[in-house]
Amino acid sequence: MEGEDELRKPNGCVSAQLDRDVEDDDPLVLSSQALAALQEFLADQNRTAASTPPPSSLDGGDDSNKVELVTEDWRLSQFWYEPETAETVAEEVVTLSRRFSTCRVACIACPTLYVYLKKKDPSLQVQLLEYDMRFERYGSEFTFYDYNEPEELPLGLKHCFHIIVADPPYLSKECLERVAQTVSFLASPVDSLLLLLTGDVQRDRAAELLGVRPCVFKPHHSSKLGNEFRLFVSYDPGSVAENAHVFHQWSSHFSTVLGVITV
Repeated sequence: MEGEDELRKPNGCVSAQLDRDVEDDDPLVLSSQALAALQEFLADQNRTAASTPPPSSLDGGDDSNKVELVTEDWRLSQFWYEPETAETVAEEVVTLSRRFSTCRVACIACPTLYVYLKKKDPSLQVQLLEYDMRFERYGSEFTFYDYNEPEELPLGLKHCFHIIVADPPYLSKECLERVAQTVSFLASPVDSLLLLLTGDVQRDRAAELLGVRPCVFKPHHSSKLGNEFRLFVSYDPGSVAENAHVFHQWSSHFSTVLGVITV
């Protein structure tokens, strides 16, 4: 039936009846509409496949302030932070890292933060734990991570991180519980700090599992998610600094921006 043929063809256009005398080896010619649709599809695929440049390429030059990110994959529950959020959290982590003589930072499911951290301080030791294999190009600083197997990680990562930043991909009790297992696996037993970015609905559960409290500062995502998100921390932003001459400016600034909610 003609109606069925129309449904099977792009844009509902009916192809002209092929002449029986046309040679089989004649070149196929696309209509202008089909060609435009194909070009749009290929461009979208290229944007999706394009990856963030290596951290070194983000530093220096006229584009030194520009941070390029891969396209979000909603199937993996990926929602990138707004630049202001990423800058604020990255600055917090870099400042906290000065507390340690040799600091290692773990980013659990937050590749945006990894990129901003490496841009701010290329020498900082940062390990990205991420499910998306597009980030494998970061080489030894990438570790495949599936929250369903929270401790299926290299033994070389166990108990050796001083700062851990976690952004669980889902707002479920199960997901947070398993990410909490990963945090326990990674955290240095001597001294470690935790920053957790997740929905405000996880407030009580986060406190119970990880001993973190919400900050005044609210993270925002480029995709404008409907859920309200919070940054939870395991320390007091206004008092964690031990060296006043190093942290004075940070304390006066971040005690306001990241100030812990006490109610």
